[in-house]
Amino acid sequence: MITVVVRVWLPDRPGALGQVASRIGAVRGDVLGIEILEHGADRVVDELTVSLPSEDLVALLINEVDAVDGVAVEDVRTVDIDRADPNLAALAAGAAMAESEPDGRLDVLCRAVGRLLEADWSVVLRGADVIAQVGESPQVEWLSAFLVGSEHLNEIDESLPSDVAWGHLLTSGLTVACGRADRVIHERERVRLSLLARLADALL
Repeated sequence: MITVVVRVWLPDRPGALGQVASRIGAVRGDVLGIEILEHGADRVVDELTVSLPSEDLVALLINEVDAVDGVAVEDVRTVDIDRADPNLAALAAGAAMAESEPDGRLDVLCRAVGRLLEADWSVVLRGADVIAQVGESPQVEWLSAFLVGSEHLNEIDESLPSDVAWGHLLTSGLTVACGRADRVIHERERVRLSLLARLADALL
């Protein structure tokens, strides 16, 4: 038994998700969770957590879902069988920050952001100074300049780069940022990061 997360683009029409779920069932998959990552322009991006009897069925699952009219599979990845629901994981991260010692909260935030967005790296910056870091981020001077140059953008603006997300801790004068190279960071993930940054700011 394995658990996979299937990220799909669907037409925004009644029954489209039901058709996808039916195709998943046809390969003996069990849908454990659904999260809507983006919605608009007659398209929906959903992330489905699916349990499969064996890894051999992944390719067949992709083919079945792709066969639904107007549906495209963006990404499929294997995750731990006990992977937490992203919303519960975000609440757990907030609780962990609140329960930690004040001088350790930024480290907790940095690790939580990395886990929540399944990022390759995450970092908390004050200007060009690294306050906390997980993984190997881009050159700090470049990242700091990029974030300063992007301050006029909304954190969920459609024109944002697809591989970097950030949230500003306005009162604390900090920014938490993260990135991943293997798949697009979608709107709901950016919203979750922004809210977590606001919570951290209030706790600090």
